[in-house]
Amino acid sequence: MQITHDEKYQQFTIALPDGDEAELAYSKPAEDVISFTHTFVPENHRNQGLAEKLIKAGFAYAQKNNLKVIPGCDVVAKFLQVHPEYQQFLM
Repeated sequence: MQITHDEKYQQFTIALPDGDEAELAYSKPAEDVISFTHTFVPENHRNQGLAEKLIKAGFAYAQKNNLKVIPGCDVVAKFLQVHPEYQQFLM
């Protein structure tokens, strides 16, 4: 599944076969900061690792652009508990 980054709408998305979308939304509270504000995966697509893929894409974007991360979403906070290697990107 391909992840699309839409800077205008500040989100990473995965278009799903049934027309739904999974998304990781963010805001940019400062030039060098990204805050992951919302993660959504439609109920019938949960437990397939989609949120993790979106979050990893978000962190890859943060790393590429030298951004510090605010995990403003519970799903991202839980991800960080399982993947401590991403702690280095936090503010």
